Amino acid sequence: MTRDPLWRALSLLDLSPRRVLYAVLAGVATLGSALALAALSAWLITRAWQMPPVLDLSVAVVAVRALGISRGLFRYLERLATHDAALRGTVSARENLYRRLAAGDPAAPAGLRRGDLLARTGADVDALGDVVIRALVPMAVALIMAVAAVGGLALISPAAALVLAVALAVSGAAAPMLSARAARLAEAAGSESVTRYAETAVLALDHAAELRVAGRLEGVVRRAGGWDAAAIRATDRAAVPSAFAAAATPLAIGASVLGSLLIGIAAYGPGGGTPGAMTPMALGILVLLPLSAFEATSALPAAAVALTRGRLASARIMDLLDRSGNPRDGGGTEVREPVHLRASGLRSGWPGSPASDAPLDLGLAPGSRTAVVGPSGAGKTTLLMTLAGLLPPVAGTVTVNGVPIDDSDPGTLRHEVGFFAEDAHLFDTTLLENLRVARGDLDEQQASTALDAVGLGEWVTSLPEGVHTTLAGGGRSVSGGQRRRLLLARALVSPARVLLLDEPTEHLDAQAGASVLRGLLDRAGGLVDPDRTVVVVTHHLPTGSAADRVVVVRPAERSAGAGHRP
Repeated sequence: MTRDPLWRALSLLDLSPRRVLYAVLAGVATLGSALALAALSAWLITRAWQMPPVLDLSVAVVAVRALGISRGLFRYLERLATHDAALRGTVSARENLYRRLAAGDPAAPAGLRRGDLLARTGADVDALGDVVIRALVPMAVALIMAVAAVGGLALISPAAALVLAVALAVSGAAAPMLSARAARLAEAAGSESVTRYAETAVLALDHAAELRVAGRLEGVVRRAGGWDAAAIRATDRAAVPSAFAAAATPLAIGASVLGSLLIGIAAYGPGGGTPGAMTPMALGILVLLPLSAFEATSALPAAAVALTRGRLASARIMDLLDRSGNPRDGGGTEVREPVHLRASGLRSGWPGSPASDAPLDLGLAPGSRTAVVGPSGAGKTTLLMTLAGLLPPVAGTVTVNGVPIDDSDPGTLRHEVGFFAEDAHLFDTTLLENLRVARGDLDEQQASTALDAVGLGEWVTSLPEGVHTTLAGGGRSVSGGQRRRLLLARALVSPARVLLLDEPTEHLDAQAGASVLRGLLDRAGGLVDPDRTVVVVTHHLPTGSAADRVVVVRPAERSAGAGHRP
């Protein structure tokens, strides 16, 4: 039987039971101080009315001051403990989520809208963290304090304790159920709006220049504003039932205080209290204690909302992981058998665009070196993406070790065939982390070796923090040639056994570019391991390169030659 998605997703948080226990104990201490303060204050007020000697009240006065201070102190410690556990959990959840996505099928998550993917890895993980802060810890604290309050009141009056128990049930169970129902309705109506807003906002931010030239930027911005307004309306609709749920707690408090007062007055009697029944101090405690008891349950409607949102968010997160296939280990996984990539009668092309006219037969044996040349727009990049399984063939087949690429295990394929685009992104983080995009377990020495191999050794040495230097602004902080070399280093450290490289020497000068291409296409050059297959797309193939095969791509036809270079 499949477990609740919430508990499956909570496993991503890697919560420390010790930290959660500290948070619960701090919460119990906070509300326990409030409960004891209410009882002691009631006793002190009524006992002072009897005008006893001052020394009889000194201990109670000091205790009231101590409880007032401890309440604020324990509240601070509770906030520290809950947020520490939740924030550590969300960091761990994102790390686990990215790791499992990276080890799974890259094409399946890509089938989602970008806004949806952004929402699932961003806001949904935050909602999962809120379950700890706003739901699990408050619910545990409320349960403990409700039992303590009812048990304490039962020592004075079992009837008043019964009234308090019923009122706490209304505040702690009925009100949260109403809040959860309202949140469920609002989330169902607003989730699509939030996703659409994220999608259109990302579109406007990423392609503002192109949209402005096409005259469509204002329309995209208006659509984003419309989806944002729809999300706000969904939230407003949920506010009405939530308000009724919030009113349940004040009504329960009033009923409990009034019931306790009537029971206390009846027990107190007209004679001013009967022996063994009710004293003035007990009557004061009977009336004031319920006021503090409800402080624990007043947070439960919000806890139910957080729990509902967390359950819906966890369902989306687990759906994302299910789409990406079974998790595997991260970068550095070794392939146990040679990889044979073969194209038979292949015609490639983008969906909706003209396909290549000439079918291509291409066999890439392990360790082979192939160069793909031709003018811009001829379809070289499209051919690489088809070989990588990122685009479906228009005609023909692409197989990996005899298995059609569409039927290959997605997680295995990712670690066997790697496509490295010329416009790949450089992140606003360190050089080391930019290389770890391709291989998560890369260490500092391995990164330095790879950067030195692509000609960036002196540049890295001159940086203030070496491979730990942050690229402020990502790709905008380096030159075009440095960017190409960094992307090539990322390809070299990847676990892929077949490297499909798109224009790796663009923006390099002719001499440097020719040197890099010769290193890539020469099995004895030392730049790429001899047993790894390399396919390079380039505009200009230098003389003296050791490519096993040169594929010439032209806009109207595709031809292939073996054993020669143009």
